[in-house]
Amino acid sequence: MLKIYQPAEAKQTILKRKPIDDYEIPESMQQNMLKLFGENLTPDQAVARIIKEVRSEGDQALRKWTQVLDGTALDRFRLTNEEIQAAKKSISDEMKLALQLSIERVQAFHQRQPLSSWISNDLGGTVGQMIRPIRRVGLYIPAGTAPLPSSVIMSAVPAQVAGVQEIIIVAPPDRKTGKISPLIAATAALLGIHEMYAIGGAQAIAALAFGTESIRAVDKIFGPGNLFVMLAKKQVYGSVGIDNLAGPTETMVIADEFAKPAWVAADLLAQAEHDLLASAILLTPSLELAKQVDEEIQLQAQKLSRTAMINSSLLNRGGAVITKNIEEAVTLANDYGAEHLCLAVQQPWQLVEKITCAGGIFIGENSFEVLGDYVAGPSHVMPTSGSARFASPTNVWDFIKIISLIGLDDQTVSQIAPAAATIAKAEGLDAHASAAEIRL
Repeated sequence: MLKIYQPAEAKQTILKRKPIDDYEIPESMQQNMLKLFGENLTPDQAVARIIKEVRSEGDQALRKWTQVLDGTALDRFRLTNEEIQAAKKSISDEMKLALQLSIERVQAFHQRQPLSSWISNDLGGTVGQMIRPIRRVGLYIPAGTAPLPSSVIMSAVPAQVAGVQEIIIVAPPDRKTGKISPLIAATAALLGIHEMYAIGGAQAIAALAFGTESIRAVDKIFGPGNLFVMLAKKQVYGSVGIDNLAGPTETMVIADEFAKPAWVAADLLAQAEHDLLASAILLTPSLELAKQVDEEIQLQAQKLSRTAMINSSLLNRGGAVITKNIEEAVTLANDYGAEHLCLAVQQPWQLVEKITCAGGIFIGENSFEVLGDYVAGPSHVMPTSGSARFASPTNVWDFIKIISLIGLDDQTVSQIAPAAATIAKAEGLDAHASAAEIRL
């Protein structure tokens, strides 16, 4: 089940990424596009059509596309207070305790993130920066194959720590009930969030970006989703802020000969069960370990409910890469920039300083990635598709704005205005130069 690769081969296969809008569309999806839209549109074209209609027709377009794409006819989108309270009552005490533990740990982690305005008089007069939270944000919570209450916590808590006052949640409606999953609604309620809408897909992103009769537009959109959600975020960016364009989820495990094969296998399986495009990759100099991990994967997979998805994910997007040594494994990991990088080696802290590109580093076999998904503390919303080269996990800074302060005194103005005029003249901006010189 776990293919074995040499590094050169892996670079051309499982370590080679595609842009988000360059994934091959299965024939079944192409046929479905023809059925839904009446013509063979690309996903990008389909998303553009949905956004245009939502922008011009508002709620009417939301109802249309929710009916067409989700098979649900809705009279209203927002959950009532009664529905939210019923959702809270529907979850077990055990689940409530688990969610509260997650909330507390994620809050504690993000409250330690430095966040402060500052003012200085060292540059003549007063200069500085003011930190202000974004006013209104929208969180997209996916619910394709299963509801994800953890995604509510991992996005909403950093926003609350940053001081965001208006947090709204959108999530696809259940085909049977037409409502948001009670688990998602209950989690949001535990966080004190009560503005929730049963709307998903590209139409939800369009509603968040431009507003409709029922939904006020937000200032920034957060949250992962399928290909259509990501393409929608890409198309509305500029009219509204977005966090990132998340690709398929990915885990990379660097393991030496001392790693426990059963544990490594369990971690790879946990990643592969996400979806068909999930990547679960092992880097190790030990061919014997790779073979033992493969044996464990086959044994453990038999007991799991998503075996078909796991098999497909590992076959097409996963594998084991046999490196010359751990140093080569680290080089490959830095080049790849995995969302989750797990160090299943005897001395993991010796590798940490050598890692330059990853969404999150899981240090040692006890710090496994699943804990990061739920209760470790950092947000599990991490950069994917190699964006760890320039992006960070969702954190408090994503939910704030920095406003510069400039309050210079007369002496400083007289000293620096000539330089401003000189540069302005070089740029051919005479009015700029004049505005500086008139004060001298």
